[in-house]
Amino acid sequence: MFVDKVSVLMRAGAGGNGVVSFRHEKFIDKGGPDGGDGGKGGDIILVGSTRQNTLAAFRYNKEITAKDGSPGSKRKRHGKSAVDLEVMVPVGTVVYNQDGELLGDITSDGQRVIVAKGGKGGFGNAHFTSSVRQVPRVAEKGEPGQEFTATLELKMIAEVGLVGLPNAGKSTLLSRITNAKPEIANYPFTTLKPNLGVADVGQNRALLVADIPGLIEGACEGKGLGVDFLRHVERTRVLIHLIDAYSNDIAKDYKIIRDELSAYRVDLSVRPEIVAINKTEGLDDDIVEDHINSVKKVAPKSSIVMAISAMSGAGLKDLLGQAVIFADKEAEIALEAEEDAIPIISLEDSEDYWRVTKQEDHYEVVGPKIERFAIRTDFESRDGLQRLRDIMRKMGIMHELERQKINPDDLIIIGKNGKSGQFKY
Repeated sequence: MFVDKVSVLMRAGAGGNGVVSFRHEKFIDKGGPDGGDGGKGGDIILVGSTRQNTLAAFRYNKEITAKDGSPGSKRKRHGKSAVDLEVMVPVGTVVYNQDGELLGDITSDGQRVIVAKGGKGGFGNAHFTSSVRQVPRVAEKGEPGQEFTATLELKMIAEVGLVGLPNAGKSTLLSRITNAKPEIANYPFTTLKPNLGVADVGQNRALLVADIPGLIEGACEGKGLGVDFLRHVERTRVLIHLIDAYSNDIAKDYKIIRDELSAYRVDLSVRPEIVAINKTEGLDDDIVEDHINSVKKVAPKSSIVMAISAMSGAGLKDLLGQAVIFADKEAEIALEAEEDAIPIISLEDSEDYWRVTKQEDHYEVVGPKIERFAIRTDFESRDGLQRLRDIMRKMGIMHELERQKINPDDLIIIGKNGKSGQFKY
């Protein structure tokens, strides 16, 4: 079964807890702290594979969970870190988090993308020994692993996408110019899933071509099959728009598909386009010329309009030649855009960034570093809580709280909605 979009709960492993322990051996008095650190939780890693072409494996496996790290133990023994969980996915898989943010785009075989990071292990009390703190009774809890619902989408990686109304001849064309063997029949909606093929165009050049199942009017709104497969056109550099030469209204058929491409979430109508009027093997030249002129009147000036016959092979060499020209030009534009891109780094991207906000009945403290410290703090331990206060003072957070005139017993919440912990000033 072809499945190209799934939602999966990703749960990376939690870090192991550090421990409070003191060395106790016969004839050794006051051996000192020897609590070990916890191990790191396992990451979830997606690995691209050309041996898979569907996300069907996730249809009934809705939860991916990595193992937790082991806690530390006495004698400074470090807890065992969990093995990362590697999950194979088809090349072309894109993963988003629940907020729609892009986490990874897998475009090659063997490519590895960490989509959920395991938590770090907590430090044991042996970690906190110093010349002024010789008997620390502080140990950290392990950080929880990242947990969220991810959306996996499969977008075929092809340079050329074949689009058109049902029964326009896309599958026949794909079978003639590539090594693909799609199902072909004389009725609409024969193709129920995208098909890929490689077209050899000579001079050590090949084109990867995708046959997108027939679109109909209203596809971008969920009608027919098209809305499920338009995403496969997103990666293509060139569109070959097929039109049945025996249509009652050539221009209308052309505009239906153009409107759907334009209304999609990504405007696909701006892609370089070759309009191929298909099935011309039985038509007179003057009729074919009229069809070409009808399309040219409504098509953008940049579009190439030509007549072909996927059945007889007429015009296919010119079609592929033009597709190569468009594809190579788009590749150059994409490369130049990538080289010119300048990353923008904001203050919020800094690890040390923090912000204090006075709310109605509490003070909210947010920031990557302080939130991680809070998550690892045992708020039931007086020594652990005092350590967190010391960290906040070194970072300048306590000074900011005092500047905002915090009062004794006012509540301090760390992280949005107190997810990282809370305590009274």
